[in-house]
Order: sequence, then structure tokens, then C-alpha cells
Amino acid sequence: MRTAEIIRNTMETSITLSLNLDGSGISNIDTGVGFLDHMLTLFARHGSFDLDVTCQGDTNVDDHHSVEDIGICLGSTFAEALGNMAGIHRYGNIILPMDESLILCAADISGRSYLGYGLQIPTEKVGTFDTELVEEFFLAFTRKAGVTLHLQQLAGTNSHHIIEGAFKAFGRVMKQAAAIDPSLGGQIPSTKGVL
Repeated sequence: MRTAEIIRNTMETSITLSLNLDGSGISNIDTGVGFLDHMLTLFARHGSFDLDVTCQGDTNVDDHHSVEDIGICLGSTFAEALGNMAGIHRYGNIILPMDESLILCAADISGRSYLGYGLQIPTEKVGTFDTELVEEFFLAFTRKAGVTLHLQQLAGTNSHHIIEGAFKAFGRVMKQAAAIDPSLGGQIPSTKGVL
């Protein structure tokens, strides 16, 4: 089983997160940030990952520390669960419709951290959630996971649908990229021999 768990305590957040890359989409999420709970549930379901997250954060200040630190924890566990990445597909991509929104998402589990962020979210908030934190989450994830991730909005005017489409696409693409490719015979998918 490709699994990992992290417990991360700072002066701003206390997080426990466990991830199973070969799960069935079961999640138990309690971050203290309702909208993020919903997005992580979508990520787990559409990626067929088992994901448990609890966070006690300084949400009395704002949601920034909780959102960013959860991205850090998810990226860290993703990298740990992949191990040496032997036999993975490495790449994944999708163009995902979410009502009027259309999201392009592509990933390379390359060991190189990069976020190509092209979401143009029209409102500053969805409910009480600051939409600028979407980029912060994905930056934190890519830095810790060692993943190149591109998220582009091809269409869309509804902030909720744009973000929801992005998290669904993110789950599906990371599942594709992390999946074992039997044709590789357990080899590292790189001419360098390492990722």
C-alpha cells in the first residue's frame, strides 16, 4: 500500500493528515474551513484517494495558515507515499467541465516543483472563503510534492464552479500520474533513472 501520514504542529496550526494513494475515495475531512473541506472531499473522491485530515488553526485571524499548511501536509504525504516513483505513469491531464466552467489540468510527477496557475476567479470570496487562497494551497502542494502542475481556466464565470472544477481535475490528474503503469515493469519513468 502506498500510504503516508504526517502530524505537523506550528504556532498557527495543528494538522494530522493521512493519505492512501490506492484507496477508494473515502475521506474524513475537518479543517475548520468549510469550503476547503468540500474541495478536499472532491479531490479524494475524484482521485480515488483515501484521505483523512484534521486541522486546528488560527481561523480567528483568517484561513490562510490552515489552507497553506494543509497544502504543505498533502504535498509531503503525496511525495512520501510515492516512494521512489518506480513504475508510475508520471503524467496526467484532463479538460474538465463544471457547468459553464472548463478547466484544463496537467501534471508531471517530475521531482521539480512548478505551478502554472491560470484560474481567473471573479470574486474575492465564496461564502466566507477567500478565493486568493486557492493559489496558496496549490503552491504549497507543488513545492512539497515535487510536482509540476498546470491549472488553466478555459471558460467560466462562477467562482464556486471554477474552484470546484479545479479540485476535481486535480484529483483525477494526480490519480492518473501516480497510477502504476504495468508496461514499465517497475522502472523509473525517466531516462535519468531517477525522479
